[in-house]
Amino acid sequence: MAETIADTRRLISKPQNLNDAYGPPSNFLEIDVGNPQTVGVGRGRFTTYEIRVKTNLPIFKLKESTVRRRYSDFEWLRNELERESKVVVPPLPGKALLRQLPFRGDDGIFDDSFIEERKQALEQFINKVAGHPLAQNERCLHMFLQDESRTLPSG
Repeated sequence: MAETIADTRRLISKPQNLNDAYGPPSNFLEIDVGNPQTVGVGRGRFTTYEIRVKTNLPIFKLKESTVRRRYSDFEWLRNELERESKVVVPPLPGKALLRQLPFRGDDGIFDDSFIEERKQALEQFINKVAGHPLAQNERCLHMFLQDESRTLPSG
């Protein structure tokens, strides 16, 4: 019985120049959700998040943009994508209904730790969505990510 030995020699790669090695990746889309701000009073109070986009994908009209969005804007985007596209849309972080009950002893949905958790979950959501090649062709995604002047239609 002859033993076969796996060929584990290093693959021969094409030589790289400094631009290849340290230049920007050929296609990239970076989306950060941050800088939460709570505005308003009483029942009109809500938190907005800054959405920063950097990309070199030709489908996006702006290579860098910053917009502010609130949770209901993320809901609008998710509903639009579910209604209009063939994309399987991941779930949004929950509505946190229990945190909205009165007499909780904390700030509920305006508590710093909750806002931080939600910010991270929204960043994961938007990166999954925007990373999908079919979703990148949807006008609603472009409106959401890059159109600061437009107020998104409510669901």
